[in-house]
Amino acid sequence: MGVRQRARDAWLFLRRPRVFDVTLVVVLAVPGVVAALAIWLTRGEGLIFATLYLITVPVLLMRRERPVLTAALLLGLDITATFLGVASGSPILLIGLYSLGRYLDGRRAAIAGGAGALLYAAALILVARPSPAADPLGILLAGLFTVGIPVGLGQFVRIRAELRERAQREAADSAVRAERRRIARELHDVVAHHLSVINALVGGARATIPPEQEVARDALQGAEQTARQALAEMRQLLDVLRADGGGGADAATGVGTDRLPALVEEAGTAGLPARLTVRGEPVALPTAVDHAVYRIVQEALTNTRKHSVGARATVRLSYESAAIEVEVLDDGASKQPAAPAGFGLGGMAERVALCGGRLSTGPREEGGFRVHARIPLEKT
Repeated sequence: MGVRQRARDAWLFLRRPRVFDVTLVVVLAVPGVVAALAIWLTRGEGLIFATLYLITVPVLLMRRERPVLTAALLLGLDITATFLGVASGSPILLIGLYSLGRYLDGRRAAIAGGAGALLYAAALILVARPSPAADPLGILLAGLFTVGIPVGLGQFVRIRAELRERAQREAADSAVRAERRRIARELHDVVAHHLSVINALVGGARATIPPEQEVARDALQGAEQTARQALAEMRQLLDVLRADGGGGADAATGVGTDRLPALVEEAGTAGLPARLTVRGEPVALPTAVDHAVYRIVQEALTNTRKHSVGARATVRLSYESAAIEVEVLDDGASKQPAAPAGFGLGGMAERVALCGGRLSTGPREEGGFRVHARIPLEKT
């Protein structure tokens, strides 16, 4: 494991732009130095070629910051070598032309590459013109391909890298938006629920205080107004959190179906008579489903308490072999919307959709309001 980690660290170090370029120059320079020494010791031919080769290699050190200058210098040195009759189309030139396409946008790369291709082709034609077998059109095409192919390859790599970076940015932005929406749902489900309970309890307590206890009555009235103001400010915060849109799966926060009896009892304490009935054999639910069921019941009871004064509620939980159903009914004169328009019903719809289920909400024929969700369970 230690050797593998060291190898990985070394590879990541070599992938740094400046380190990679220096390593590339050193690797390319070694053959030139060896060839130059061999030619000098044996007094053979080719010393000019080796010298020009060693001159071109360091130019690659600025290929990222100044790709046009790099390509121009390498083209000039290669054309010089062509006129001297020693070489043309060296690998160093191809790397420089590739860098031209890799580190320039499409328009500038096309202009610079086209100018370089014409200049290179013209130089080849001038060199080959004395020969009777010279074909100017063929030489022109050869020069265009010599320059165009590496520049085009660099453009292809650049576009792929930009698309990959864009996809990564979009994925990160999507994750941020999903987290914002999750936080908004949690704030609404938790804070709004408890603030509504506090508001109901304070209002009930204020209604039972004798008229002569004005101080206590005023204190409770202030607490009730404060709870309402906190609810309004929280909704403004939710507007900000949810402004970017997006979606994502909820992370469970420790609540689920095992907490439903306590939730129903709490609703009764807050002035909403409610009862819970469970059908079927309870089974362990996936975390997201367990969390969604609790939040649906919590939000439905909160809406009933807010919109249906004097109502009674019934919570039905049904365990089936391939699904779980949750239904919340009330018998009050409900003013709730029939479609998911706000954060409450809209949050229910989002939770059920993320679990692959269906949600239906609306008034009952016999009076009151109904919230029903059916969520499929994966068979194990």
